Amino acid sequence: MAKAKAKAKPKTKAKSSARKVSARRAQRRSVPRARAARKARPKQSFVVSHHREEDFDAGLRRYAKYRDLGINKATEGLVRAHVIRFVPPCRPEEVSKRHLHDVDFQMVYVLKGWMKTEFEGQGAMVMQAGSSWIQPPRIEHRVLDYSDDCEVLEIILPADFETVELE
Repeated sequence: MAKAKAKAKPKTKAKSSARKVSARRAQRRSVPRARAARKARPKQSFVVSHHREEDFDAGLRRYAKYRDLGINKATEGLVRAHVIRFVPPCRPEEVSKRHLHDVDFQMVYVLKGWMKTEFEGQGAMVMQAGSSWIQPPRIEHRVLDYSDDCEVLEIILPADFETVELE
């Protein structure tokens, strides 16, 4: 006995008894639940940083100038973000010291120029404008060389961390 094919009913949109809520309103409703699921974090404030040459200051190393982007203060120490401008000319005897940073997260993005770096287990590589990388916590590394116009954006968690010189 052959089964008769059931006629396919046209699909109709089911009516919902739920009222429509704007995306913005729905987002506001879900925020408290999402926050409750995370660890408590410091309150963050709004911050803007515009490029000004006078904002580049000496910092961790003599061969680099740092422009703080205000993220440390805005996140109460949760995150540090700065632009690093390497001072020419590169002197390998000074910059090529093996070290590590005691951080939870570190990301670097090359804004201008290029730099040659060496990472534990990865070897040496040239990073150029547009290159980015994440350095796992406590990875040993060193800068081998950089162009006269090298600038990078670095984002680090937590904002205050220790740098350990290995040589």
